[in-house]
Amino acid sequence: MENNNLRSILQMIVRRFGFLSEKCCENCCGENISLVQSHIIYEISRKEGSSMQEVAGALGIDITTFSRQVKTLVEQGVVKKTPHHSDNRVNILRLTSKGIEIESKINNEMFSYLNQILSNLSEYERDSVLRSLKLLDAAMKSADCCPPK
Repeated sequence: MENNNLRSILQMIVRRFGFLSEKCCENCCGENISLVQSHIIYEISRKEGSSMQEVAGALGIDITTFSRQVKTLVEQGVVKKTPHHSDNRVNILRLTSKGIEIESKINNEMFSYLNQILSNLSEYERDSVLRSLKLLDAAMKSADCCPPK
């Protein structure tokens, strides 16, 4: 496959998935949750009790932008931020019960959309797509973002 074609396909998939995620956030929660905030909520749920720096790093968001988003989520009662027991400079993030409920609603909506998309494929095609995505993910983890020329 030609590199430009591969990049084009990946760009479109990322865009379409972003639109899907954004539509999900608008439709499912009844809350004012942005796409970035939904990613933060998801990551906190996966890494319960992680520091702000760990979650921001996992998402690839600079700490200043991340802090602003977390502040809004704290004000909305979605996230709880507490100082680490041995280092007050480090803040630990957890979802509140409201946050857990929102995360569950977003997950359910995303699973519904993804199942709708995959329902257009045969079982063999679905398995192939999932295997291929896992392979691509593993390859991306081991590759340099911008290798020297």
